[in-house]
Amino acid sequence: MKALFIGGTGVISAAISREVIRRGEWELYLLNKGSRNDELPDGFKHIKADINDEKAVSELIGGTSFDVVADFIAFVPEQLERDYRLFKDKTGQFIFISSASAYQKPLPDYRVSEATPLSNPYWRYSRDKIACEDYLMKKYGEEGFPVTIVRPSHTYDERYVPLGVHGAKGSWQTAKRMLDGKPVIVHGDGTSLWTMTHNSDFARAFVGLMGNLRAVGEAVQITSDEALTWNRIYKAIADALNVEFKPYYAPSDFLAKCSEYDFTGSLIGDKSNSVVFDNAKLKRLVPGFTAVKRFDQGVRETVENILARKELQIEDPEFDEWCDGVIAAMDAAVEQIKLKARTAAVYNRTIPPIK
Repeated sequence: MKALFIGGTGVISAAISREVIRRGEWELYLLNKGSRNDELPDGFKHIKADINDEKAVSELIGGTSFDVVADFIAFVPEQLERDYRLFKDKTGQFIFISSASAYQKPLPDYRVSEATPLSNPYWRYSRDKIACEDYLMKKYGEEGFPVTIVRPSHTYDERYVPLGVHGAKGSWQTAKRMLDGKPVIVHGDGTSLWTMTHNSDFARAFVGLMGNLRAVGEAVQITSDEALTWNRIYKAIADALNVEFKPYYAPSDFLAKCSEYDFTGSLIGDKSNSVVFDNAKLKRLVPGFTAVKRFDQGVRETVENILARKELQIEDPEFDEWCDGVIAAMDAAVEQIKLKARTAAVYNRTIPPIK
């Protein structure tokens, strides 16, 4: 069977590419510019192209048909319209990578399944994914375009530490703050529930959906069954670094209002909500699947890999300075509140009660 991956080297798709190559059941084609293909094992065919150059891609593919085409880098409906034109008569299954962040916020229930409504007024990224889903399901309903929609949540790999709050250059600076003995910002009070999924688990589930006719016309979420508080997530990271966890709790609403970083979507529209994913549908479609890598195990492997590779330790002094500024501002605000409370207490003691 032939599979074409548009992308194929990202956090999610690299693990899937490796899993497909390991199993040896598919003839795998990767359509990308080739910048990170050397990180994959041998066993795939490369179509070097920019997917946005529709004419060039059409000429390179020619009359080749595929059993599966999966787009890992489409974010807006216009990109899916292009994919539809390219592959409508050339694939037995088209898999689109959506996002679990598309689920309704605020959540109607902490238990999330594929039946949870899609609506996110806080994050444009999520609304674009919803629009992509709508477009593809319309094509499925009207023309039988064989689409399968996959909704990941927070999936991580060996190259970055998954966090709730980080800067524009990634998560290393937060890990460095831990190593330096500095407090790290945790949104809320750290007790909301979240799910981290290792990309190797995601890959096994995804491959089980490839060529699966029961998955055509369906939306399927792929996550671990492990629900953790953010305190436990950060503590596991600190333990992997062999340092003390020093949290500094900041309200998500406060962080969302900080002008330096846009946390409205990623926090209010996603990570500040408690979620527990119901993966019953996935397990019906892929019998025997279960996520096996606990977060404390996976993140330890991630930390060990990052500490061993200097190129993954991307420092972000601007974010570090921002964290210090947020902590100082909140501490000053707390002191002001305490001062007002003390002043009020003194006033109440010195002014005789009105009779």
